[in-house]
Amino acid sequence: MKALVYEGPRKVSVKDMPDAKIERPNDVLVKITTTNICGSDLHMYEGRTNMETGRILGHENLGVVIEVGKGVERIKVGDRVCLPFNIGCGFCKNCERGLTGFCLTANPGMAGAAYGFAGMGPYSGGQAELLRVPFGDFNCLVLPPDAEEKENDYVMLSDIFPTGYHATELAGVLPGESVVIYGAGPVGLMAALSAQVKGAGKIMVVDTHPDRLKLAEQLGAIPVDDSDGNSADQILELTGGEGADRGCECVGYQCSCQGHEVPNLTMNNLIKAVRPTGGIGVVGVFVAEDPKAEDKLAKKGQLALDFGQLWMKGQKIATGQANVKAYNRRLANLISLGKAEPSQIISHELALDKAPEAYENFDKRVDGWTKVILKPGS
Repeated sequence: MKALVYEGPRKVSVKDMPDAKIERPNDVLVKITTTNICGSDLHMYEGRTNMETGRILGHENLGVVIEVGKGVERIKVGDRVCLPFNIGCGFCKNCERGLTGFCLTANPGMAGAAYGFAGMGPYSGGQAELLRVPFGDFNCLVLPPDAEEKENDYVMLSDIFPTGYHATELAGVLPGESVVIYGAGPVGLMAALSAQVKGAGKIMVVDTHPDRLKLAEQLGAIPVDDSDGNSADQILELTGGEGADRGCECVGYQCSCQGHEVPNLTMNNLIKAVRPTGGIGVVGVFVAEDPKAEDKLAKKGQLALDFGQLWMKGQKIATGQANVKAYNRRLANLISLGKAEPSQIISHELALDKAPEAYENFDKRVDGWTKVILKPGS
């Protein structure tokens, strides 16, 4: 099968790899029809993780079931399915509570597993023609009858739509409230869409890239340009000096300001921009260690946090990757009913063999490269 393989920092290539296959009775084999490049893939692409060379990338996957293991009962050949980026077993202590992003079975020794991701287990990614799905009955979301017609919408259920929604859940967004979202990348844009779905009264999205801010505005948000580093003051002005009711961090540890990484920038801006007793949801990736960081604290996975201000303002912070299965079925219903159209942020739809070029442009934040989806077999 053709697959995109990680070969080292900023070097990926499409090559022939052994076909994915059924390995256990509860496995499902999927022919991938759409797979996305995620901002989290760039952490590995840039060499900022312990990703092993020779591994297949890709954790935002959708396709058609072509084979099932002998132990699979619910999923059938021919089903069109979307796969949560989290791999869950369905029966451990965390999965039983709906916390599938922290499965205790799929990746022994660590809470959480994912496709084609550093430190998240041995599972191959789906930027390929075929994907093995473990615990298939549990992990496959069978899509509605309009799945083929709205495939570019449904593939967003694999990660960014649920992750954006998760940011609003962690922040505690309620109807009528004001929300500030740091980051107008795909996840931040999905947080804006989710806040809109929830009936937020005022949605503000902060970024420095004009093309991304334009998309935020198209989604009904107020774009806030942080090129001068004064975004928190702008949010205070937009909220009458009080601050936003809720804040979402959708950038992570590689946040930059005027060309330099400032890992604590978004968090401290949110502490300033969110009102006293407000809530902050953090879904941007922060790692346990980052040896290649410029900042000494960041090398050890630490931040210089304005904790005194956080404490004095009585704010609440909740963090962590999205438990996709907690949301994907409900969000699929919104897509099917025409209540949400996450595909509107897609900028490029490319064949799999164009993936190396896509990674390069997405990594460089080339104007107009906001969300890339790949079509294996096209």
